[in-house]
Amino acid sequence: MKYPSLVPERLCRTDIYVRIESEELTEDGGPVILLDADLKCNYQDTAKRVLTAEQKIVQISGTAMFTGDIAPNVPAITGGEVTVFGVTRRILQGMKARNPDGTVNYTRLDLI
Repeated sequence: MKYPSLVPERLCRTDIYVRIESEELTEDGGPVILLDADLKCNYQDTAKRVLTAEQKIVQISGTAMFTGDIAPNVPAITGGEVTVFGVTRRILQGMKARNPDGTVNYTRLDLI
């Protein structure tokens, strides 16, 4: 059975550079790069105020959604960074939304 794509390719128009890193380290102490690619995504910005005792801080974050599995050789996306609209953001968490048959419908990266 073919499942409908919840993030259709026609809605993925934003250019994004994605670098996904492993939890492991190289011999030099740097992260192991699992994916290093320029892709297209559906990107949404969010912002919220975080109140502290001294001042308020605006924290900007975002969500990037991709059609299918952007990193099929990576079982779980746990870290890395992206560059979108000229701003580099850290990957807070990654999600591979799966169909009932186990295939990946779309990939979502939550950014800070």
